[in-house]
Amino acid sequence: MATGGRGPVVAMAAGSTLSAASVTLFLLLVLPRVSQAQTFFLPFRQPETCGHNQYFDISALSCVACGANQRQDARGTSCVCLPGFQMISNNGGPDIICKKCPEHMKGVTEDGWNCISCPGGLTAEGKCHCPTGHILVERNVNGTLLSQATCELCDKSENSFMVANALGNRCVRCEPTFINTSRSCACSEPNILTGGLCFSSTGNFPLRMISTARYGELGVSFTSEWFAKYLQSSTTACWVYGNLTSCQALGNMCVMNMNSYDSSTFDACGLFQVIFENTAALGTVHSVSFWRQNLPWLFYGDQLGLAPQILSTTPLPTNFSFKGENQNTKLKFVAASYDVRGNFLKWQTLEGGVLQLCPDTETRLNAAYSFGTTYQQSCEIPIPKILTDFPNPTFYDVYLEYTDENQHQYIWAVPVLNLNLQHKKVFVNQDSSSGKWLLTRRIFLVDALSGRENDLGSQPRLIRVATQISLSIHLVPNTKNGNIYPPLITIAYSDIDVKDPNSQSAKVSFSVTYEMDQGEAHVQTDIALGVLGGLAVLSSLLKTAGWKRRIGSPMIDLQTVTKFLVYYAGDLANVFFIITVGTGLYWLIFFKAQKSVSVLLPVPAQEERFVTYVGCGFALKALQFLHKLISQITIDIFFIDWERPKGKVLKAVEGEGGVRSATVPVSIWRTYFVANEWNEIQTVRKINPLFQVLTVLFLLEVVGFKNLALMDSSSSLSRSPPSYIAPYSRILRYAVSSALWLVIGIIQIVFFAVFYERFIEDKIRQFVDLCCMSNISVFLLSHRCFGYYIHGRSVHGHADTNMEEMNINLKREAENLCSQRGLVPNTDGQTFQIAISSQMRQHYDRIHETLTRKNGPARLLSSSGSTFEQSVKAYHTMNKFLGSFIDHVHKEMDYFIKDKLLLERILGMEFMEPMEKSIFYNDEGYSFSSVLYYGNEATLLIYDLMFFCVVDLACQNFILAAFLTYLQQEIFRFIRNTVGQKNLASKTLVDQRFLI
Repeated sequence: MATGGRGPVVAMAAGSTLSAASVTLFLLLVLPRVSQAQTFFLPFRQPETCGHNQYFDISALSCVACGANQRQDARGTSCVCLPGFQMISNNGGPDIICKKCPEHMKGVTEDGWNCISCPGGLTAEGKCHCPTGHILVERNVNGTLLSQATCELCDKSENSFMVANALGNRCVRCEPTFINTSRSCACSEPNILTGGLCFSSTGNFPLRMISTARYGELGVSFTSEWFAKYLQSSTTACWVYGNLTSCQALGNMCVMNMNSYDSSTFDACGLFQVIFENTAALGTVHSVSFWRQNLPWLFYGDQLGLAPQILSTTPLPTNFSFKGENQNTKLKFVAASYDVRGNFLKWQTLEGGVLQLCPDTETRLNAAYSFGTTYQQSCEIPIPKILTDFPNPTFYDVYLEYTDENQHQYIWAVPVLNLNLQHKKVFVNQDSSSGKWLLTRRIFLVDALSGRENDLGSQPRLIRVATQISLSIHLVPNTKNGNIYPPLITIAYSDIDVKDPNSQSAKVSFSVTYEMDQGEAHVQTDIALGVLGGLAVLSSLLKTAGWKRRIGSPMIDLQTVTKFLVYYAGDLANVFFIITVGTGLYWLIFFKAQKSVSVLLPVPAQEERFVTYVGCGFALKALQFLHKLISQITIDIFFIDWERPKGKVLKAVEGEGGVRSATVPVSIWRTYFVANEWNEIQTVRKINPLFQVLTVLFLLEVVGFKNLALMDSSSSLSRSPPSYIAPYSRILRYAVSSALWLVIGIIQIVFFAVFYERFIEDKIRQFVDLCCMSNISVFLLSHRCFGYYIHGRSVHGHADTNMEEMNINLKREAENLCSQRGLVPNTDGQTFQIAISSQMRQHYDRIHETLTRKNGPARLLSSSGSTFEQSVKAYHTMNKFLGSFIDHVHKEMDYFIKDKLLLERILGMEFMEPMEKSIFYNDEGYSFSSVLYYGNEATLLIYDLMFFCVVDLACQNFILAAFLTYLQQEIFRFIRNTVGQKNLASKTLVDQRFLI
């Protein structure tokens, strides 16, 4: 087989007698070719553009001429014989053959296959015509064709009551109302003929019926052709005969008028109310007082305050649970559907998008009925599609199907809140008070029928579309078993004036919301806010008192009040942060982890208070952050150089032409180096901001933690693409993002403190070590009379030495062959909190004023030599003064060293006021970092977190929030470094050009 299959190829490859030119010619002749000049466009034709003797070819999509003696059929896609011609062949479509009938048999049978002699005239189609009340007979009972057709009169006598049907081909019994009213098939005066029915004029039904369709949204009303034809007949048949279909049809017309009624008018709803009130003797259906026998259930009554009783009095006798053996997460809604004429169509479930006008996959449509899943769907639908899909309205009575404890199936009627309903010309259902609502039962999606004025076959003047349908479900308060009150369908219709259908469209939406009473949660939040707010006031008072003591001012002035408000802003921000994070985690844990439903998420309107708390917390935290930032960049700092000259050198005297001996100058490079290291640690943090932002973003977007913020019962971190994605809850987004931010931040802080600082690098302790190796101490005042002191005096006496001596000094220190580094002999304490006396501060200020009078390294080159020399002199004076102060030289400005009390450490304030002597408090915790980013990590972490969350709440975008958070971090870091450098240079006379 392989050989035979490859024979021709082998033969050609072998090259027998076929030349290359022959093969090429063969391919050109045999293979299909596409000419470069060939085009693929064709004329666009529609069936209605074809002539009377043409038909539309559905294959060629063009008009084709019919055969001889033929014309276009009614659909326009085939041909039929002309009048007076019979068919002798018909193979389907346009393939027919026609033959002219003989002169004595000019008529054609109804089926078109035979010629026949007619007893009377002919119709326009060439068929036999019979007078009114007669039927056309063309064949015998056995189907034999008669030579001449006959017209038979139907027997209208009391024995038969027969009339010709609408087609005129058979006799049928007269409509019963004709017989009951006149005992004949005629409805003569004074009887009333309406809607194809005959009624006695002596009946007790209203005669002033109004066939008006009202469109309250547009303020338009006009006579509806549908109402004009069928309102009176439906009303009379319902009232007089109790006809079920007519009663349903009347109810439908009332629903098409938005269930709006006024006792003074006899429109559809007014007539329905008249019948309802006058048929009380018939009794009720299923003991429902609003459901009269024979009538549809349209209203719940018009008593004030009835709606709240219906919606929140009796819970449904069924339970819902998210997990466990008794899991029940399906809302089984069913609807009894009726056509516009009142015929019952079927029971049907609402799944599959019965009430959802927007198209979507069945899975996403059915997600609307998954308990606990907040559902939102919206789209824009062209008016032509609406008119095509809904030529006649379908009406629905919606019920919720459930199973009781004994596994018996029941249905619960679902009430409807029609926002377009008018009661006495007032839109009562648009009132905010539910006590004024009037609930109804029956709904429809599109009404394109009642808006037709003169002809039911014409385009409607107005259509009414259900543009907003919302299904709301309320949880019973304090339930532990997932009990709910009856669901409520809220529906809003839009009246659309059909002027140019092809350019018009309707925006429609469908939603399902779940609500629970948030009153108790609000009370608990208010209690927590009150208690924590009171503690915040106490904390702020203590901080203000401590600040007053540290600035050495006993007076309460405007600055004190301002400081208190700033402290209170920071503490209150922490209160808001604790409450919002706690609230968010509560909803996240209890909603997502519950089995039997006991809590439901707040709806967007109920989230406004929470969002306000978050916004207030962020604003106050931002104020606290700015206050700390300003405080850090305005501190007083001075580097005390303990290094002493190592001898004298000969130095030329400028202008005198001689030389003189002078002390060897002390190198400034150690001071520059320490200042530069101080500048570097100003923005050192216990976390890596970039890692923090990227990790949180990775967990939210890639791992899928953001899916925990969806308003559904699922705790999965992933969602399949075909499934419905519920909207996000702002509370859950805040809870998830804040939890991740805090967890990642705490992990980083623990890792930094336990591992990184111990085994890799501890920049704060390294800075203290550097000060000691450089023989430089740091004197820092964060307040007027309070600050920090880092004792960096070298135990070796000097630090400006060569490498060999430096190594020897380090070796001696490692072998404990020298004294310890502490300020107090035989101790290691190098860092202190200091509370200085007012006298000490005043002396410091006098020297410092001279130092900073012409400050700024940028002016050094342009300033006069005398000014520079004065600054240098002031620098040495300050260095000498502070050094002598540390060495207890100034007895009138002496100090003593002590430990802080535990309560002082807890409250962050000093009980002892430095009156005559300053106080140095031992500080093993390196609290001087409080003037750096390092010591304010909690504030920075919370501020970044709240900034991230506020941006996300505003734009619902984690990526944008992460980007802006990192951007603002870098901006403030740049500001802190830049301004801090300038402040450092101005306070210490260090040239800013040497600060990296």
